[in-house]
Amino acid sequence: MKLVIFDVDGTLSDSQAHIAHAMTLAFETVGLAPPPREAVLSIVGLSLPQAIARLAPELGVDVQERIVEGYKQSYFTHRAASPAPLYDGARECLLKLSARDDLLLGVATGKSRRGLDALIAHHGLEGIFVTRQVADNHPSKPNPSMIEAALSETGVARERAVMIGDTTFDIEMARAARVAALGVNWGYHPVSDLLAAGANRILTGFAELEAAVDEILEEVA
Repeated sequence: MKLVIFDVDGTLSDSQAHIAHAMTLAFETVGLAPPPREAVLSIVGLSLPQAIARLAPELGVDVQERIVEGYKQSYFTHRAASPAPLYDGARECLLKLSARDDLLLGVATGKSRRGLDALIAHHGLEGIFVTRQVADNHPSKPNPSMIEAALSETGVARERAVMIGDTTFDIEMARAARVAALGVNWGYHPVSDLLAAGANRILTGFAELEAAVDEILEEVA
């Protein structure tokens, strides 16, 4: 069996509007100007406490925790009103891959389990992912804990697994776990940064994902 592990925000789902909106409200709640949009998108993929600490390292832990809670509430409210869309071709690709008897699909995301479950339910993706690794249960990316847990749950050897993501945190996590890494060019980090982090190759669309997975796993096997 092969295991294909997907990041979510910026890879499967275009949630930047939700993220930017929630971050703006979270900072305004504590009386602070929000960070620039580019800075906010640069931390997508990290677990929320680590993301806030990176955005506002000068603030005390108590203020950072208030921002974290404000973000959670704002994101939940916005998501309920208008769920984040999937990128074009994402759903069709996932359904095609999940129908293969030689592939297992998983998720490794900085989202909470509540957020991931809501996204999966909204887009009708129940039963697609056999392993779901979320921020609730792991240290933040790029720690390899999520990938290690996915490998353990599925019993797939690391040389038969590939991580697909849009940020350097995804690529660095894959490298730390010693699995192949595919970057995507439609997410939140520049392609040059993904390559510098060690991505085996860069995808330009979901139409090429299946062939790239098969090729890269043959290369590293």
